[in-house]
Amino acid sequence: MNGHSHSEDILDGYSSAQLFSQGVCYTYDDVIFHPGHINFGAHEVDLTTNVTKNIMLRTPIVSSPMDTVTEAEMAITMATLGGMGFLHYNNTIEEQVAHVHRTKHHQHGYTVSPMVMAPHDIIAKIDSQKITKEFSSVVVTDTGKVHGKFLGIVTPRDIDFVNDRDTPVSEVMTKDVAIVSEGTGCDKALDLIKSKKEDNVVVLNAAGDFIGLATRDYFKESRNFPAPGAPSLDSEGRLRCGGAAGTRESDKERIAALAAAGIDAIILDSSQGDSIFQLDMIKHIKLAHPGLDIICGNVVTTMQARRLIEAGADGMRVGMGSGSICTTQEVCAVGRGQAAAVYHVARFCNQMGIPTIADGGIQNSGNIVKALALGASAVMCGSLFAGTTEAPGDFFLINGIKVKKYRGMGSLDAMTKGSETRYYGDTQSLKIAQGVSGTVKDKGSVRRSVPFMAQAVKQGFQDLGARTLAESRALLYSGGMKMEGRTSAAQNEGGVHDMLTFEKKPW
Repeated sequence: MNGHSHSEDILDGYSSAQLFSQGVCYTYDDVIFHPGHINFGAHEVDLTTNVTKNIMLRTPIVSSPMDTVTEAEMAITMATLGGMGFLHYNNTIEEQVAHVHRTKHHQHGYTVSPMVMAPHDIIAKIDSQKITKEFSSVVVTDTGKVHGKFLGIVTPRDIDFVNDRDTPVSEVMTKDVAIVSEGTGCDKALDLIKSKKEDNVVVLNAAGDFIGLATRDYFKESRNFPAPGAPSLDSEGRLRCGGAAGTRESDKERIAALAAAGIDAIILDSSQGDSIFQLDMIKHIKLAHPGLDIICGNVVTTMQARRLIEAGADGMRVGMGSGSICTTQEVCAVGRGQAAAVYHVARFCNQMGIPTIADGGIQNSGNIVKALALGASAVMCGSLFAGTTEAPGDFFLINGIKVKKYRGMGSLDAMTKGSETRYYGDTQSLKIAQGVSGTVKDKGSVRRSVPFMAQAVKQGFQDLGARTLAESRALLYSGGMKMEGRTSAAQNEGGVHDMLTFEKKPW
């Protein structure tokens, strides 16, 4: 024994510097944290964070700018929950700007996506829409769109017993409905629904144009969800939202239109952000739109981050090839395990005062805890939000299972629509996929999942012994936060095992 104690050279856990300096590429599942000392309640944990130097959020969760994840409905809901949504740009400039306008002009508490039809539309159209969408009533305007002249509303009682389903909605709609003016709070609309026993309250502007709808069903549904908490608002009291854009010359027009529409931040969207194209675009935005925050990336190394920060980045997006639908590491042999990428990039960015968004690899609340505990300011979710009520697209059935489409922006399907600029493939004659497309099961509403995930993260931080992200980082960089790598057997042990049957309900 040479006179040595049994424990003299044995380490009871490793610091982050020790664990992440071994030349091993770790993912979230490869790492486990040791518990800290608890001297506070989980309700005392404050997850307030910055996603850029100038934008603070109460909930450190944002939605990804993918065309099967974030359009106006997701952006509105995420901001309502204290997070933020980033609108995809696999569309025309006008379409993306329209999503910004919808988000910025949404009134809290009103239906996010009311069903609107034109007077000549027939009842059969309502029947077909109900197969893939969830709504109770249909608003009729002269244009068939929001902001059209309000004509009436069609409820189930108007059409339940109409045999001729080719009847135009103009012949069955109700014109005598409860109306409130633009700017009326949702509490007043709810009072009308209660006192007048109304099913719907229509919101009109001074010109008589339809701009919003409050429904009995929406308020009843809200009682089944956790309280959303304080929303993410800009300086004018409007919901916050971000938008993605590329780095081509044509994207300058898109960015100008988004800035004019009131976008809060631009994500320069690239699978590999360390490029002359991104550096040039940062310089352009800083000159043309000096008040607009820029989130750069994606990056996985400190050297990549350094160049972008020196050029003027206000935030950094971390991750390459870690998303569930991304095949960049497989196809191009570049990238990094997400835990290692987040730790190294966030460590450098935190020294420079630049927030980081951990993008990719988030499968559950434990992954969010790990990303934030490793130094990230927020997490960006794609697959976790795909298939939710708020995600773009219609539900449909496969073998009796309710599903929605989900695809990577590097999939051939998405690139056919225009996303190849993200992978610098729009100038190539041969398109190489760096993602897949498929379907995901119905996951319900993020109005339920996000508050529960945030609460689970608070409990995780309580176990770590950190009340805030700042306290967590102090523990991380001082060596006070201990962790270890996990073997595959340890990972299996950490999950459900030795059960013949079980039902896994996270909340």
